[in-house]
Amino acid sequence: MKLSARDAAAFFRKPDPKIAGALIWGEDVMRVAQRRAEVIAGLAGPDAETEMRLARLPAADLRRDGAALIDAVKAQGFFPGPRVVFVEGATDGLAPLFTEAFKAWKPGDAQILATAGQLPAKSALRKLFEAQPMAVSIGLYDDPPGPEEIAAIRAAAGVPEPDPEGQALLQELSRALDPGAFRMTMEKLGLYKHGETTPTSADDIAAVAPRSTEAETDALLAVVAEGRAPQIAALLRRLYAQGTTPVSLCIMALRHFRQLHAVASDPGGPGQGIARLRPPVWGPRRDAMTRQAGGWGRDRLERAVTLLIETDLQLRSASRAPAQALVERALIRLAMMARR
Repeated sequence: MKLSARDAAAFFRKPDPKIAGALIWGEDVMRVAQRRAEVIAGLAGPDAETEMRLARLPAADLRRDGAALIDAVKAQGFFPGPRVVFVEGATDGLAPLFTEAFKAWKPGDAQILATAGQLPAKSALRKLFEAQPMAVSIGLYDDPPGPEEIAAIRAAAGVPEPDPEGQALLQELSRALDPGAFRMTMEKLGLYKHGETTPTSADDIAAVAPRSTEAETDALLAVVAEGRAPQIAALLRRLYAQGTTPVSLCIMALRHFRQLHAVASDPGGPGQGIARLRPPVWGPRRDAMTRQAGGWGRDRLERAVTLLIETDLQLRSASRAPAQALVERALIRLAMMARR
């Protein structure tokens, strides 16, 4: 049978021990792998693999030996307890093998768990699991996790209940990061808040959230946008010493000022504009960009973007002008514009 999103969430929390099989499919490999691990742990327990109650059958092996699936389902485990046969990378070509396995399955046999990539509605594998009353088919899409899933991930990581600002930032993170990165961020946050009972704040989340750029580059862009021209040369030397190229610096500066322009151009003002950026920015950098966008204004930011585009074109042209000097001059000009 096909499970809805709500039923699938309940199934992942507590898989039905009476089913014969489950198919989890989707384009996001990381999300499929995470859900597969949850189902195995729910059906056979966290020690299933160490107690040899989990049999792994790659799809390629089944194509060479079709009887291996039924053999694994019927095999008796050395340790007592429920068993799971996991088939990774299942395709429509294996549908007949699963059909035979379901016909032979009886209560007490190992439960079948199959994972697959994106499957169309006409997929033979999907149709088989959806038509079986003793099997379930669950499709995982690229939609960001909902509030219930976020709360479950947070609770599993031991993260205290967030305050309103922290909750809003968690939702932004869940939309900006892939599922694996979001779960890892929650685990880091759990370690960061270990032993604390105070609500999780936005500052707590920002302390462990992945950064979109390196700290040195962030510092340089802040210096430029805030008009602190005397500090530019020293920061540039440090970045060049770390291997940063003039072209990449120009690209990052252009991206920063385009973001500021988008924030300043938002009809709701910089406060709403900063919230619409994707990927989102967090913590002190978020406040700094809001101030920068408000201070520059849309018109001056348009001129700044034009200057950086011209510099980028010159860097990529056949000009013999020193690239580092071109970038430094452009950044100093921007810093001077910020002071007007």
